[in-house]
Amino acid sequence: MRDQDTIDTIPDLVRWSAERYADTEAVVEGRTRITYAELGARVERAAAACLASGVQVGDRVAVWAPNSLDWITAALGAVTAGAVLVPLNTRFKGAEAADVLRRSGARLLFVTGTFLGTSYVASLRRAAGEGEGVPGSPDAGVPLPALPDLREVVVLSEDAPPDFRTWKDFLAGGEGVSAAEVEGRRGELGGSAVSDIVYTSGTTGRPKGAVITHGQTLRAYGIWADLAGLRTGDRYLIVNPFFHTFGYKAGVIACLTRGATMIPQPVFNVETALANIASERVSVLPGPPTLHQSLLDHPSRDAYDLSALRLVVTGAAVVPLTLVERLRAELGVDTVLTAYGLSEASGIVTMCRRGDAPSVIASTSGRAIPGTEIRLVDAKGTPVGPGEPGEILVRGFNVMRGYYDDAAATAGTISPDGWLRTGDVGVLDEAGNLRITDRIKDMFIVGGFNAYPAEIEQSLALHPDVREVAVIGVPDPRLGEVAKAFVARRPGSTLTSDDLIAWSRREMANYKVPRTVEFVPELPRNASGKVVKGVLRGRGSGQAERG
Repeated sequence: MRDQDTIDTIPDLVRWSAERYADTEAVVEGRTRITYAELGARVERAAAACLASGVQVGDRVAVWAPNSLDWITAALGAVTAGAVLVPLNTRFKGAEAADVLRRSGARLLFVTGTFLGTSYVASLRRAAGEGEGVPGSPDAGVPLPALPDLREVVVLSEDAPPDFRTWKDFLAGGEGVSAAEVEGRRGELGGSAVSDIVYTSGTTGRPKGAVITHGQTLRAYGIWADLAGLRTGDRYLIVNPFFHTFGYKAGVIACLTRGATMIPQPVFNVETALANIASERVSVLPGPPTLHQSLLDHPSRDAYDLSALRLVVTGAAVVPLTLVERLRAELGVDTVLTAYGLSEASGIVTMCRRGDAPSVIASTSGRAIPGTEIRLVDAKGTPVGPGEPGEILVRGFNVMRGYYDDAAATAGTISPDGWLRTGDVGVLDEAGNLRITDRIKDMFIVGGFNAYPAEIEQSLALHPDVREVAVIGVPDPRLGEVAKAFVARRPGSTLTSDDLIAWSRREMANYKVPRTVEFVPELPRNASGKVVKGVLRGRGSGQAERG
């Protein structure tokens, strides 16, 4: 068996874990329980089906589905076939998903059937247009005319529209592909090959795809697993969505490196999480602070046996010291860690270490991970000292190769000498611990989801009664932060706050929807015409106008 240090691709990691942890439980999903050997066989079968469908090395393959065993199998199967994985946010509406599919040039899409009461297939049809296509036949046209690169859509269920394929039929299509052919494709890959493109919205509101390689992924999440203390025998409840690096890489990939058991949960529900932790003896539960706070505060918490829980990794927001203390005192969690990362840096930049004081864990995001440098600079690009705020720059193995098909954005984000501009403002202490203090990009975090004001503003501006709009994040006791919109109506408009919020719920992912709307005659601007959001933040807690 190969030494883990010699593994430089995700397909090699899958095979290695299938051999090393063959009889260890790999995934638990309801009544389905499979070992690492069985997971390896499922991934090989999915890879064979991808080869049969014509997937070539470097083709983009998207997955638009909630956390599940099928997501793991489809994604790892596609990557084993040499494809570049493009995870799609499950909160996307059809138009948002179609935009990423179009700009990534995705060839194949794995999509869920109905999730949270929404038919993803129907929403994609509405956004991308109807069409006649014969699944699996590259000469028959495309399933969705507005997405000419998309040759095939596979529905991860037993039912699918006539021009799409079911997951079962797709897998059956690979039965004629030999193991030697799959092995040959695996052999074409190396650590420098691109493993995935994670689309993350920027201040322009246009999602950009961070390009990450196999080698970067394996190195980063080997480090994550080491620092967190993840180990064989751990049982990991993965509530963080797989479309995000926190779910896919700190979840699936990290578990593969250590032989931990994955328990995917498609939607966070407190009762379901408590039941899973108790019944499956869950020992590892990463997630945003709101997740852990809701567990601690649930009135029926004591009815569940949570004694197996030993490791919590959190971040993405300010972590109250009381949360760290309560996790340790009330639930007996041995290790509570915080971290900071972004998609453009493989999802991880800093992390606390086991043994750090609770005050360090609560007030900082830890120190730079091995192989990574952090520098804080002022507005002129001059480095600042400990205790002084500055923009966070990152350099190291984890920095993305660039934004997919966007050289201009890449050049504006990564300097010639390799420093990534994060757009976040922080302070370093004397020990090198990083504290995030502000966000140049105005991003705010809604229950663990990154929300970008410019993107929300562009969507709201499409409403016929909206003349101009500005969005900020405001505190929310449950979600941490939520969007508040300041709107100037067009003359004669009788648009109400309720009207605009209802419209927003139809047009954008729920976490982006403003919870309150304040109508203003005009937005405050400086001499250059730029909206002064500091003024809006000063009145951000005001009441919404209901007229």
